[in-house]
Amino acid sequence: MMTWLVIRLALSALSFAVALLAVAPAPTVPLFKLSVGAMEFGHWLLLLPVFLLVAGPWSGPLGLASVLLSLAACALFLLTAVRAQRYAQALPAQLATAFSTTADAATKPFSWSRLWFAPAVMPVKIEIREFSEHDGAKLAFHFYRSATHAPAPCVVVIHGGGWEGGTPEEFTAFNHDLAQRGYAVAAVQYRFAPRWLWPAQQEDVLAALRCLKENAAELGIDPQKFVIMGRSAGGQIAKAVAYAAHDSAIRGCIAFYAPADMHFAHKYARSDDIISSLGLVLNYMGGPPDTAHANYDNASGILLADAASPPTLLLHGRRDTYVWYRQSERLAARLREVGVPHCWVDLPWATHGFDYNPNGPDGQLATYAVTQFLAAVTR
Repeated sequence: MMTWLVIRLALSALSFAVALLAVAPAPTVPLFKLSVGAMEFGHWLLLLPVFLLVAGPWSGPLGLASVLLSLAACALFLLTAVRAQRYAQALPAQLATAFSTTADAATKPFSWSRLWFAPAVMPVKIEIREFSEHDGAKLAFHFYRSATHAPAPCVVVIHGGGWEGGTPEEFTAFNHDLAQRGYAVAAVQYRFAPRWLWPAQQEDVLAALRCLKENAAELGIDPQKFVIMGRSAGGQIAKAVAYAAHDSAIRGCIAFYAPADMHFAHKYARSDDIISSLGLVLNYMGGPPDTAHANYDNASGILLADAASPPTLLLHGRRDTYVWYRQSERLAARLREVGVPHCWVDLPWATHGFDYNPNGPDGQLATYAVTQFLAAVTR
């Protein structure tokens, strides 16, 4: 009996330590990944402390300590879902007001049942299309053909990775879901720093757009309905491309937890933070602002935004330790100043990569916001 009490207490303490990452800052990259799991998969992780609660015994110092730790773990694992459910109540009206649409009463931003019983999404065939070549290295986009109709609006997805890595295979479940909803998706490769400095990445996305337009009939897409979407580093590229292109075919821009002002990013970047962000910025821009000023300017969506910029959806968490939420806050203020329809989905509790699990609490909010935005700007 004593052995079980010790094991039970140890498991309760472990559950509590993991659950604590849902509210406490993560000082390392592995712990950051674990914190995303604690928030976006907490509804599954709480099964262990629930089991420990019902397993007994509950008396004695060890039993009581185990009960208290397990109860605290359960509460922390459910906290993100509770917060998401509350935020979901205002989200439909927020989006409808921003983009002059009517809230979709048939679709809910958040469902408790979906956390555990998510509907299956049938995958579509992924086609890999080459669109550019540099020094013998070929770039391609992964194309998800719309499963419902053609010609379909096309979402051009730009992956994250600190500008030095990443792959178009990120968030494939989300891309399959969009394809099932009637959108084509092109997940684009681009050249990486430090070998390739900005604006090489912008040139690559524009080359992919040209390829998509030239082959629109074959791909079953509407060449006048594109939305540029990026996460993290890809969100910075998405904003710079969408705002600088002055292309009426770009109907909207979506940026998840992304830099908007590279001058601002450099000013507050540190070499000793969780991702050595100062080095990432310098390697991408080709040096500090005083020697690469033009690169910083034309990579900054906040400086490129004007009255002709496409409608924009921003999604960012205030606990983001990779990209400061003020990047989205400041861009939202700029878009408001120049009169561009926009919405900032501002999640006070969320961190970087909060949409990793599309059926998690924050993933549900993100999916709802993106699909409502796409419907509004491509209708």
